[in-house]
Amino acid sequence: MPLGLIVALAIGHAAFSGNRFTITLHAVALHASPLAIGTLLGLVMIVPMLAAVKIGRWSDRIGYGPFAAGGLALLLAGGLLVAAWPSMPSLYAASVLTGTGYMSAHVAINLAIGRASAPERRTDAFSAMAVAFSLSGLTGPMLAGVVIDHAGHRWAFLVSCAFSFASMALLRPAARRYRLASTADGAQARPRLGDLLAHRPLRAVFLVSGLLSMGWDLFTFLAPLQGVRAGLSATSTGVLMGAFGVGTFAIRLLLPRISRGAGEWATMGGALFVTALGYLAFPLLSAFGPLLLASFLLGMSLGCGQPVSMSLVHSHSPEDRIGEAVGVRSTITSASQTFLPMLFGALGSAVGMITVFWAVSVLLAAGGAFAIRRR
Repeated sequence: MPLGLIVALAIGHAAFSGNRFTITLHAVALHASPLAIGTLLGLVMIVPMLAAVKIGRWSDRIGYGPFAAGGLALLLAGGLLVAAWPSMPSLYAASVLTGTGYMSAHVAINLAIGRASAPERRTDAFSAMAVAFSLSGLTGPMLAGVVIDHAGHRWAFLVSCAFSFASMALLRPAARRYRLASTADGAQARPRLGDLLAHRPLRAVFLVSGLLSMGWDLFTFLAPLQGVRAGLSATSTGVLMGAFGVGTFAIRLLLPRISRGAGEWATMGGALFVTALGYLAFPLLSAFGPLLLASFLLGMSLGCGQPVSMSLVHSHSPEDRIGEAVGVRSTITSASQTFLPMLFGALGSAVGMITVFWAVSVLLAAGGAFAIRRR
């Protein structure tokens, strides 16, 4: 298992999540409007949505090293820029640099982790990566919040920069150990994205992965609103979000054993079915205890998605186009994070939140039946 690559990417993820969190709070401190803050968050994901496929394709052709190192350098530059010139224009630029840099490193190192792992251990490797992401996703924002309270936003950006630098330092020996030659011939005809989308097994992976991403984004966006509807305090609503994170962490510790016993497609189908049931019940709950349990169970079901779908992408992709396929999956995730919150908000205003939960539940259940058939 390529632990060096996994640790390097997880530390880079801590820098990314810390930067994104600090950008938001710094904008609030600068009295930015809600529209400006929404634009900042949209800019974090808009370039990854457009460029992930090309980064994956180039990683296949050239190798993952330049795009991993270059992405982490952009992530570092985003933090340094705002630390040096704290202003709204700098925040806009930092949002683009942060999202673009992390996306490049994420796609490239994911390609390397998959290729450096034996096929029968690939789910184990991506499960270990997902566990590390659960920790780094908590560490980056929590540490940034403490630093902001005690030293200010500039120091929080500098702490994230330290994570970026550490990730670059760890990547260097890991890249030397896992030297993976490109598998594509530079003289061949230019590959077409449509060929990947026309590949039936891979298209099935993209579909199921997109549905799980939709389920995750629905929880992130609507669970706080459900907490408000239920009359919970801000602290209690925050605990609900934390229970979801604990659920993702717990299932990822068990996931290698589950996927070996049940199979990858059955694991994905089960995750979709459990999530669908959770979303049938979630909008009907109002007491803190049941909501806490539902959040934990939804975290467990949705936490299966990333590692298993990444393993399936590597298993079903043409050998010389794995990076491009990883980029397609990253594009789907980025588009989900960019557009679905706006769509959920518009539908919630028009037809009510319960209808949104139940409509997504039906889609997830259909996806679960589709995944079970793929088994």
